[in-house]
Amino acid sequence: MKESYRERGGTSVTEKQHITIKGVKEGLIFLLDDNCEFSILLDELQYKLEKSHQQLLTGPIVHVQVKLGSRHVTEEDKERIRATIRQQGNLLVQSVESEAIAPEKPEDGNNIKVLTGIVRSGQTMEHDGNLLLMGDVNPGGTVLCTGDIYVLGALRGLAHAGCEGRKEAVIAASLLRPTQLRIDDVISRPPDEWMTGDALMEFAFLSEGVMKIDKLTQLQRIRRLPIVFRA
Repeated sequence: MKESYRERGGTSVTEKQHITIKGVKEGLIFLLDDNCEFSILLDELQYKLEKSHQQLLTGPIVHVQVKLGSRHVTEEDKERIRATIRQQGNLLVQSVESEAIAPEKPEDGNNIKVLTGIVRSGQTMEHDGNLLLMGDVNPGGTVLCTGDIYVLGALRGLAHAGCEGRKEAVIAASLLRPTQLRIDDVISRPPDEWMTGDALMEFAFLSEGVMKIDKLTQLQRIRRLPIVFRA
């Protein structure tokens, strides 16, 4: 069983301390080691406040800044630190800061799954995110995506993009001859009402709640094109 800081009776001469308390003009800075376990850190913080630094932490109100280094912490972890320090009545926590950089979310245009194959009649291909299908969708075949659908081939079946409420999704194909298109909850009109004579390199999108068709060269007007289609 792992011992807590308090059960060990504080640090020995050879044991590393994980918290450094420095006095500055504005009050105190608590420097917390960003490598040790968080539970050990809290135990040591509690011990220092109650035992080893009790004389330093008495008197009038003292403002405290907590520096966490590059440790990744949640808001709940920060609140646990604040609550521990607040137990010492004269300490007022002004900030709890981490230098950790939050991971960036990939842009929709760069987050795309590439699959190869043919969706035949009676088959359904489903994907959570954006999809590039290098192949055909035959009549009777279905492609469902929560994001965009790009077909590097002939789209002759049903394609449903943005199927969980993403109205800005698009459906694009080298040859756009679908039986039906859907974006979010909008269903296309009968194909013969909107198909052009030349169905090469086209995409479908929503404009004011109405599905429209345009050439892929115009896709950059509404967003950055993640895949380069070649005829």
